[in-house]
Amino acid sequence: MMTGSQVAVIPSQTSDRAVTVLADRYAGEDRERIFQVWGYAAPRYGERTLEEGESAAQRAVQAAETLSSLRADPESVCAALLMFLPRFDPAWREPVAARFGEVLAALVEGVRRMDRMGALAAPAGKGAQAEPLRQMLLAMAQDLRVVLVKLADQTQTLRHEVKRGPSPARTAAARETMDLFAPLANRLGVWQLKWELEDLAFRILEPEFYKRIAGLLDEKRADREAYIARVIASLEEQLRSAGIAGEVSGRPKHIYSIYRKMQRKELEFSDLYDVLAVRVLVESVRDCYAVLGLAHQLWAPIPKEFDDYIAKPKANDYRSLHTAVIGPENKAVEIQIRTFEMHRHAELGVAAHWRYKEGGRQDAGYQEKIAWLRQLLAWKDEVATMAAAGPPEGPLDDAVYVLTPQGQVVALGKGATPVDFAYHVHTSLGHRCRGAKVDGTIVPLNTPLAVGQRVEIIAAKEGGPSRDWLNPALGYIHSPRARAKVRQWFNTQNLQADMARGRAMVERELRRLGLTGFALDKLADRLGFAKIEELLVAVARGEVGSRPLRAVLQGDEAAGPAGDDGVLPLTRPASAPATPSGILVVGVDRLLTVLAKCCKPAPPDPIVGFVSRGRGVTIHRRTCPNVPRLPEERLMEADWGQADGSRFVVDVRVEASDRQGLLRDISEILSRERINVIAANTLTRGSTAGMGFTLEILDVPQLERVLGMIREVAGVERAARK
Repeated sequence: MMTGSQVAVIPSQTSDRAVTVLADRYAGEDRERIFQVWGYAAPRYGERTLEEGESAAQRAVQAAETLSSLRADPESVCAALLMFLPRFDPAWREPVAARFGEVLAALVEGVRRMDRMGALAAPAGKGAQAEPLRQMLLAMAQDLRVVLVKLADQTQTLRHEVKRGPSPARTAAARETMDLFAPLANRLGVWQLKWELEDLAFRILEPEFYKRIAGLLDEKRADREAYIARVIASLEEQLRSAGIAGEVSGRPKHIYSIYRKMQRKELEFSDLYDVLAVRVLVESVRDCYAVLGLAHQLWAPIPKEFDDYIAKPKANDYRSLHTAVIGPENKAVEIQIRTFEMHRHAELGVAAHWRYKEGGRQDAGYQEKIAWLRQLLAWKDEVATMAAAGPPEGPLDDAVYVLTPQGQVVALGKGATPVDFAYHVHTSLGHRCRGAKVDGTIVPLNTPLAVGQRVEIIAAKEGGPSRDWLNPALGYIHSPRARAKVRQWFNTQNLQADMARGRAMVERELRRLGLTGFALDKLADRLGFAKIEELLVAVARGEVGSRPLRAVLQGDEAAGPAGDDGVLPLTRPASAPATPSGILVVGVDRLLTVLAKCCKPAPPDPIVGFVSRGRGVTIHRRTCPNVPRLPEERLMEADWGQADGSRFVVDVRVEASDRQGLLRDISEILSRERINVIAANTLTRGSTAGMGFTLEILDVPQLERVLGMIREVAGVERAARK
């Protein structure tokens, strides 16, 4: 552990005075704890500086001061004071936990972990990757106060950077802020930090635009804030006179927001009416319209600048009255009027401000966690109690956000392994996966991944997966999608082997008959197969015998269905008796019946029987493409007998837009309906997933009911029996 004797100079009295000021915002034990933490941190910082050249002690104090001005809980302030210790002392955690408690040590550790993500923001925090990276940062913070501390630190970083000359590091910090931290502050409702972060980053990234808009405002921020205060005072007086209870708040619109609106709506500065804005919160809808009337009596409304989102809410259920007036000194002022309930809904409900500004995903559990943090940051005395209760469980706890070597964010299910990661990146990479590095260290392939880790796959040039990956007990695969891809690979390998064996058998038969030039596509068509490959597989698996092959090749197309090596003439009509199974009535008592593999009939399909030597009666669907090729004298009437609970094998095909959890959702339906799945085959091409299932069913109505349920699954485009 670092000792005071190792530090040359104690931090300046300026930092000590600043700590006194921020600590005085708290009382009793909280105030004393802040002093104790600073007394521990100060000698360990000394005159050490951060990479940007700023004093570590001053930066920590200024970040803590920002948090105290937001009335954050004392533990967050203490975490800010200690957050740079890990940079200078690798053994910091144990003494901090022993002296100040595990909660504070965990907060500092969380800030350190988020700090490590800063270098990844530039390559990963743009476009479609920005949202997953923000979610990963939130997921890394088990105590979401960590995010607040990091936002305060980032604010101080930009305050320091704007004072420096242009540099790549300065630009990178501003871009990181725009891509990650300003949207996070917006999402969490920390408006003061959001506005300042955006303005500071905008000033660095677009200095000319910033100066232009600042010049157009033609006033200092303090003057604009003073003007808003006068407007608020006038409105509050009107509310008191009318006996309306309410709260009035406001702020001058910050520079970056003005720039965004000018760009988005292609407006000139003179066309903006909400550069200055106030918000009025009242108890009832009636009061909303009463306040609107008072505002229009007090100041002249601007035509066409009134929107009634109470009578006609926005699509996201946002409700409020918006008007613009010519206020004091002939300046345009926007006024928003809503009830307290509307405001809570706008901030925490489905119409949350950040959603329609950023287009965030509609996930109820995720929003619950955001709402929890917004409440945590509310200016209330019970903040510490809420924090101690902990955040609710939600989707953020069920996701693992990891990084590719290029800094791209990949969202996996909790418990995911490097094999899951490899298959998520690319199917080919998963097949060729032979090892993995996590944060630069080689790990076993069944190692569970954690949030924020960088994963690199060691792959062979060619090859396939191991059968061990399919063993759940070994823990190589967590994702159903990855497991399906491994099974598909082995199925494909078996299919290729069957095709090769079937081709050899067909070619041997062709040579025996001296027909080496016979077209295989013609042979497949005559035997009722749509593709040559299907014929070859059927031959290899014994579903097409040598007799039907020879019959077709020699010109006798009445050889019988696939698999029939001979026939036994039978012309007796069907009669009523049932077979011992009670399933079929085929005209001959106790005659062996076999369901045809080519069409897989199931009750109440219309059926017909075909009698062959050694196999009894083969039952086909009447619509089977093989039936017209069969000699009529060998066909016989058939019907279903009384149901006895027997199950029938059918093939179904599902086509859908590929997404994570698709196979799981379909499997849950089959399991719920007590349908046994004999085989499953999936193939993904681009964004489309094709799935084949072989199922055991009681009858066709049951199958149709299940297919109807599958068609209702999100993303499913088609589900039908083959």
